[in-house]
Amino acid sequence: MTVSEQTAQRVRQLREEILHHDYQYYVLDTPEIPDSEYDRLFRELQTLEAQHPELLTPESPTQRVGGMPVSVLAPVRHRMPMLSIETETDITPNGAWAFDARTRKKLGLDASDPPIEYAAELKFDGLAISLRYENGLLVQAATRGDGEVGEDVTQNIRTIRQIPLRLKGSTPEVLEVRGEVYMSRPDFERYNARQRELGKATLVNPRNGAAGSIRQLDSRLAAQRPLSFFVYGLGETKGWNVPATHGKLLDALKEFGFPVCAERTVGLGADSLIAFHQAVSAKRDSLPYDIDGVVYKVNSLDLQRELGFRTREPHWAVAHKFPAQEEMTVVENIEVQVGRTGAITPVARLKPVFVGGVTVTNATLHNQDEIDRKDVRIGDTVIVRRAGDVIPEVVSVILNRRPESSRPYSLLEAIHHVCPVCGSHAVRLPEEAAVRCTGELVCPAQRKQAILHFASRRAMDIEGLGEKLVDQLVDGNIVHTLADLYRLDVPRLSALERMAEKSAQNIVKALEKSKRPTLARFVYALGIRNVGEATAKDLARYFGALGNIAAADAAALQEVPDVGPVVAESIAQFFSESHNREIIAQLRDPEIGGIEIQEGQGSRSASAGRLSGQIFVLTGTLPTLKREEAKEMIEAAGGKVSGSVSSKTDYVVAGEEAGSKLAKAQELGVAVIDETALLQLLE
Repeated sequence: MTVSEQTAQRVRQLREEILHHDYQYYVLDTPEIPDSEYDRLFRELQTLEAQHPELLTPESPTQRVGGMPVSVLAPVRHRMPMLSIETETDITPNGAWAFDARTRKKLGLDASDPPIEYAAELKFDGLAISLRYENGLLVQAATRGDGEVGEDVTQNIRTIRQIPLRLKGSTPEVLEVRGEVYMSRPDFERYNARQRELGKATLVNPRNGAAGSIRQLDSRLAAQRPLSFFVYGLGETKGWNVPATHGKLLDALKEFGFPVCAERTVGLGADSLIAFHQAVSAKRDSLPYDIDGVVYKVNSLDLQRELGFRTREPHWAVAHKFPAQEEMTVVENIEVQVGRTGAITPVARLKPVFVGGVTVTNATLHNQDEIDRKDVRIGDTVIVRRAGDVIPEVVSVILNRRPESSRPYSLLEAIHHVCPVCGSHAVRLPEEAAVRCTGELVCPAQRKQAILHFASRRAMDIEGLGEKLVDQLVDGNIVHTLADLYRLDVPRLSALERMAEKSAQNIVKALEKSKRPTLARFVYALGIRNVGEATAKDLARYFGALGNIAAADAAALQEVPDVGPVVAESIAQFFSESHNREIIAQLRDPEIGGIEIQEGQGSRSASAGRLSGQIFVLTGTLPTLKREEAKEMIEAAGGKVSGSVSSKTDYVVAGEEAGSKLAKAQELGVAVIDETALLQLLE
């Protein structure tokens, strides 16, 4: 076998493996390998295809996103029309009875004839799509359009990993399927949250998100949207024995690799339809995607053909609706809530309206950018959306109903630039969408979050001080500030529900043990906005003492490596707040907190550390030092700790069971030392 044949075989094998894992992950939701292994396979395939372009094919998993943006979506004439379905708006059981009665009448059945077998499934709130496969390969995807002519959206559809580029098993000459592209609620919320963080436009609702994504002219933009797909019907076929019923048809499509919704059933007569409608209605809010009803279909395809069509709608199917999830109401006021992280969120107080099965009286407005984008004002008539467990949201304003007296809303002006909970300054930092309270250490709304962060392993490392205990301490009015933690004793802790004396003793010991933190740990533990571990270490290394950090203005803070204007402003704002300075003073007071910060000279006023500029890699288990302790000691002396060995590495510190990093160091000729030698370097 030549090298070329071996390469071609490896490419085929990689494609099969990746397609299999795509199906397991995106369709069945049962991944078999970790993401890192999947990424390795994908990168190997990309490399081989780049080295051997003649092996590249359109159905390769690497080709889901590719090609230049198009200038227009080309028209596509459907070989079989994409028809709409009649809507039954009577949401009571009468809707199902009416459909069954019409169907029986058209088939000439009377009361003595047996019940009709129906298939029932969900009516998804997305975008209808037709997918055409020839000899098992996806060749075209089109929107419904007017039912006769749609738009070619093949490039964008290829980005949806639930949609197979190549069908499984023995495939027909032509197989055209119809289905729904949608965006799940969790994906919609995550996408909008990320957009808000970046200061970019958000999606109005999942349906608009799906439709807008599929009609993008640039498939790279479509690929950034988290889209999903369900197949529910059939178009043109050639060379395939179509199953006899709709239920078996969906089973067969599932075998080809299409995602088929599990929320479906087959039953006899109107009673089965009513039962399905009621069951789905009860679980509608817990579904991870939006639906606006269920669809009933005569199960037998022969009977479907006998029943036929009326203009653009089949006689053999009907959509039975649920209550609307969007309604109109009036914004009576805009109030604010302070979250656990200090974000001050505007909330619209609404004239009560029944939407999505419940009475809604308030809806989130997210932040000032969202208010400005939608131009929401007190007194406006708005469209409110509620879907499932998602917090109700103002979708848009009906401008022609706006009162003449309305004025644009400014959150900061409405709260007079102070936190409504604790009175600390409220600010909106550059490049951030949220308005935030600066009283991180004193604000009751942020108290639990501040304590949990302070006690976390990479901060003060107070073992045993977890979420449940913090809830008890705060809710029981035992701990109001961080300094109160160090007033806890065994009797007070033992008196808490489900707290044994031994556990109380361990927590008191952990508190005592935490009283000598490094400067970097203490700075990180304060929970300053935008200050992570790395930044805390940079600040400690540069300034040397907490007082120096607290006294620095934004300009001085930006002299620290990797500290930009946003981070510098966060730090300066934190230390400018008198409440925060008071809590720090209490933590360091020998009579209250008793914390002794391990400070030293910073590079701002002292020469560089003895290990300045040297790069270390830690591997294996050291005799006495924990890896985190060794890392802190190296960094305190000016060195850097890397996670991988390269030619730039100065030392590899190896302990027991050192693995591939040790081998890599030996291969590159990097110096390998043990813990004793490290301590000698640090002396």
